[in-house]
Amino acid sequence: MANVLNAPFIRSFVKTTSNMYRLGWDERNGGNISYLLKEEEVAEYLDLNGVIRTIPLGFDAKALAGKYFLVTGTGKYFKNVEEDPETNAGIFRIAANGLDAELLWGYKDGGKFTSELPAHLMSHIARLKADPENRVVLHSHPTYTLAMNFVHELDEKKFTHTLWEMCTECIVVFPDGVGILPWMLCGTNSIGEATAKKMEEFRLVVWGMHGIYGSGKTLDETFGLVETVEKAAQIYMLTAHLPRLNTIKDSEMKELAEFFGVNYRKDFLNL
Repeated sequence: MANVLNAPFIRSFVKTTSNMYRLGWDERNGGNISYLLKEEEVAEYLDLNGVIRTIPLGFDAKALAGKYFLVTGTGKYFKNVEEDPETNAGIFRIAANGLDAELLWGYKDGGKFTSELPAHLMSHIARLKADPENRVVLHSHPTYTLAMNFVHELDEKKFTHTLWEMCTECIVVFPDGVGILPWMLCGTNSIGEATAKKMEEFRLVVWGMHGIYGSGKTLDETFGLVETVEKAAQIYMLTAHLPRLNTIKDSEMKELAEFFGVNYRKDFLNL
């Protein structure tokens, strides 16, 4: 059986966590990633019957029973994933009862998955209904996106519109806009349920004064979604205090979206 550390899904996972730490999005143990893996790719590297231990999930994930996930560990630092993936992440299967995780690899120091796992799995359930190819949920604390929370009205239409104005590519990259939740206690099923509800229509959800959730088909796509929001937020924060001499007009954003054939939120434009 091949060494799991050489698996493409582990290599891309390590690369993503390293980049997120390098960019300052995931300080200390801030942030987490969950990656839905295909059974056949896991089977190439791990014994599917070799359950190391069972870990309670803390909620009913029966909708995901039998599915495999690669997830960052609770209390673990993204900066350490590259050096020691087996301690800082784990691969598990959702048990048939939907209430437990069957650990197949990782968390070798006796740890477990991130405390935000309920929010992740609830979001996976929502996104799989919207797009069966959705495999990644990523949470981070991008600096400028977070800073923007404190000076911009936390209204989904207005927040999205401002981001779309900052870079020509924005309406093309996230035409579905950005959902927003008010500040909520993290690590609870309540914030997971609220996030999943937003994920029914958005691939990006801002947690007020906390960070952002992104979802996508691949690690690269999901990283790129958050990266584009963060670039737009940075431009906003660098220019918000200055007189606005130029902007991308709503008619131009409409032209962009239609030229690239994306299904954009028409109600988020003022036409």
